[in-house]
Amino acid sequence: MTRDVLMVQPETETTSGDGGVGMLVKKKGTASARSWISIDSNVNETIMDIDKYAIMHRVQIHARDLRILDPLLSYPSTILGRERAIVLNLEHIKAIITAEEVLLRDPSDDNVIPVVEELRRRLPVINASHGDLHEVDEEDESPFEFRALEVFLEAICSFHAARTTELETDAYPALDELTSKISSRNLDRVRKLKSAMTRLTARVQKVRDELERLLDDDDDMADLYLSRKLSSASPVSDSGGGAVSWFHGSPTIGSKISRASRASVMTVHEDENDVEELEMLLEAYFMQIDGTLNKLTSLREYIDDTEDYINIQLELFLSSGTVCMSIYALVTGIFGMNIPYTWNDDHGYMFKWVVILSGVFSAAVFLIIVSYARWKDLKKQRMKLKVAEQPSVVDVEEGDKVNNTFLTKATSFH
Repeated sequence: MTRDVLMVQPETETTSGDGGVGMLVKKKGTASARSWISIDSNVNETIMDIDKYAIMHRVQIHARDLRILDPLLSYPSTILGRERAIVLNLEHIKAIITAEEVLLRDPSDDNVIPVVEELRRRLPVINASHGDLHEVDEEDESPFEFRALEVFLEAICSFHAARTTELETDAYPALDELTSKISSRNLDRVRKLKSAMTRLTARVQKVRDELERLLDDDDDMADLYLSRKLSSASPVSDSGGGAVSWFHGSPTIGSKISRASRASVMTVHEDENDVEELEMLLEAYFMQIDGTLNKLTSLREYIDDTEDYINIQLELFLSSGTVCMSIYALVTGIFGMNIPYTWNDDHGYMFKWVVILSGVFSAAVFLIIVSYARWKDLKKQRMKLKVAEQPSVVDVEEGDKVNNTFLTKATSFH
């Protein structure tokens, strides 16, 4: 494995000041350089600081496609198949995949470093000195672009699964504490957790929708078969004599042509509309991200149920207080009527006892209602609802079996 560093500086020009001293200034209109890392199938790495025009010339994509990878623009998660590249934007993972190399943006980012390490481990092809070459040819190993795509999908799915687990670890105890004790501190804590859950749900939903869009369209999946398109185009390029002019500027032109020639022999009878391999790969990670979304949905329902339970508690206290005050107001209204009573004469001292006894009776009724509600243990009913919403052990095991089946099929091509 080799690692090179390539830097392309913006164009500059020298101007002379009044004192004859030359000044180096940057030309207007020059795009700012960005950090990229290039990794090919032999895990040869090249760290590059180049502008967007150099990237467009290198991988032959349009500016509108490269704009999707701009971190300053809020583009949703996207996987686009182009003629000679796959443009991939999965939140912090912004990459361009070709048939022979991967270009990954901002390789020094903390969230991208594990992805780079995984690419170094998964991208190398099986060598004849390390395995049975005949067996590898029969199994027809997965193309380079699919191995890179799988690394990125696994990374983003694992990232969201980890964030969901952390959120569940913090949310469920906070909700239980709020249920047992309603305070401004607990309410503020749950509010922040609910905001974090809403943002995470939106991000997971975007990834799921993008995978679902690809699975629903065979033409979009066929556009991701870069090696197949390269092998079918190589005989035409060789016969034309011009020899792959669209590879100009690529550092792996020789390996592309040789690999395409070998691949054309194996794929001469291959159906270009056959997308079963990619479909199984995408379906496996679709199931994984869909499971993460289901966890977030269950958490949202738990939060909503907790809010309903708190509202019921507050309404109970308010309703109980209203009933008790109505009893007190009833006594006041009776004794406040302007009707002459003979027994009211010479009994002025009874006023204070009526007021005291009415207040004690109203407070006693309020305490009886609240005690009865606690005796019925509404919290216990709420916990029963939580247990009913959580999937059983059998359902979890069945779901794990399905996910493992899809993941086994998807990774069997390696």
